[in-house]
Amino acid sequence: MNFKFWGQAIRTIPRVSKEEWDKLDGVSHWLLATRFAVVIMTPFSVLVGTLLALHDGYFDWLRFILCLVGLTFAHATNNLLNDWTDSKTGIDKDNYFRTIYGNQPLENGFWSERHHLALIVINGLIALACGLWLLALVGTSILPLFIIGIALVLFYTWPLKWIGLGELSMFFVWGPLMIGGTYLVLGGEWNWGVAAFGAVFNLAGLAILMGKHTDKLKEDKAKGVHTLPVIIGEPAARWFVITILALQPILTVLLVVLGIVEWPLLVALLGIPILWRTIKIFSKPRPTKKPKNAPWPVYLSGYAFAANRRVSSLFVLGLVLALFI
Repeated sequence: MNFKFWGQAIRTIPRVSKEEWDKLDGVSHWLLATRFAVVIMTPFSVLVGTLLALHDGYFDWLRFILCLVGLTFAHATNNLLNDWTDSKTGIDKDNYFRTIYGNQPLENGFWSERHHLALIVINGLIALACGLWLLALVGTSILPLFIIGIALVLFYTWPLKWIGLGELSMFFVWGPLMIGGTYLVLGGEWNWGVAAFGAVFNLAGLAILMGKHTDKLKEDKAKGVHTLPVIIGEPAARWFVITILALQPILTVLLVVLGIVEWPLLVALLGIPILWRTIKIFSKPRPTKKPKNAPWPVYLSGYAFAANRRVSSLFVLGLVLALFI
């Protein structure tokens, strides 16, 4: 077991050769194949929903674990399914953007299609089992979210991503659906204030996906994949991200003023400097060549990813402080 590599794969998306891949253990394969550095956003959303439920006096260990495991494996299933679909439709061929910045085990020939499909089924069944167990524990109140979650896992890659709805669907999943759904599972009731908090929390998460699709706008356009940045163009996509990043601290203050969350959440405003640096990056056209000391080729999304991690951590810190103050 290579714990050092596990930590690296959780923080970043390492690119490895076939020889290096063959020397890695199964957990490392899973972390790379599912792009766990991105999947980690899902446990963060579950944690946020849990802290909000704790604030209102709700918690149950079994429900929490089932929610955490189920949603994490659902996200992993989506990423694996995304790679399989893109490989089958020819999207990932000819050094497509996705295969340049990270490994795509199926497209890179690291394992067989049968192996990849088996992994999709196993991850999907784990997620489904957790969801059915929660359905039995909580009741039919979570059924709409359960059905929506399954639909988005299955249809994000196609057709949603191809018609400019992928960004909206993932914003809804990582924010209101996961955070509000976790609160519902633990507290037994839907809370619109929690859902609103989830939307504000996930604005920086939406910036990652918008940044990624802007980074590969030319490649997607050439392949006929009409993501939102392809539809509205790079300048509009960058200004869209600038707008939502600028809105996040403003809406955070509004949530406190409205009494939806407690004042310790204002600690999230300490993320303004990194949001401002990210806004300045997005205010200029994406360079055609790698700038010095910049993430590449995930240029815009790389900066958005760093901002999201910092701001998400501050949100969690604020919620933890609210439990004790």
